[in-house]
Amino acid sequence: MSRKLFLTIAALIAFLVGVAALAAPYAVLGSKGIAGNLQAEIWTREVGVLLASIGVMAFLLRSAVDSMELKAFLFGNFLVQAGLFPIELLAWISGTITQLSGIVPNSALHVLLAGGFAYFAFQIKKDCQTTGPAAPKVSPQT
Repeated sequence: MSRKLFLTIAALIAFLVGVAALAAPYAVLGSKGIAGNLQAEIWTREVGVLLASIGVMAFLLRSAVDSMELKAFLFGNFLVQAGLFPIELLAWISGTITQLSGIVPNSALHVLLAGGFAYFAFQIKKDCQTTGPAAPKVSPQT
C-alpha cells in the first residue's frame, strides 16, 4: 500500500469517527456500554474535534514529499494509536467499558494504524529535505 493511500484511508477513518463523536456522543459511548452523562458528552465531543482535525491534517499531507516535518506527523500519529490501544483494553478489563464489541474493532484499527504510521515514518530518512527555512551555510575559515 502506498503512503498516499494509507493516509487517505487513515484520514477518512479519523474524520468520520471524529464527526460521529462530535455529532452523536451518546451513541459512541453507548456502543462501548458506557452510560452517558454531561461530562462524558463533553469529553467525547472534544475527542471528536481532535480526531476530525487529525483526519483533515492526514488528508492534506497525503501527497507530501519526504520531510522531517512529515516524519514528525507520522510518528505523532503512531503515538496516538499506540497510546489509545491500551486505554480501551484496560477500561474493558476494569469493567468501565462493558461491551467487548465496542473495543474489538477499535483495538484492531489502533494496531493496524499504529503499524502503518510507524512503517511510513521510519521510511523517511534523516537526510531528507525540510520544508522550513534552511539553516544558514557556514563557509570554512581561510
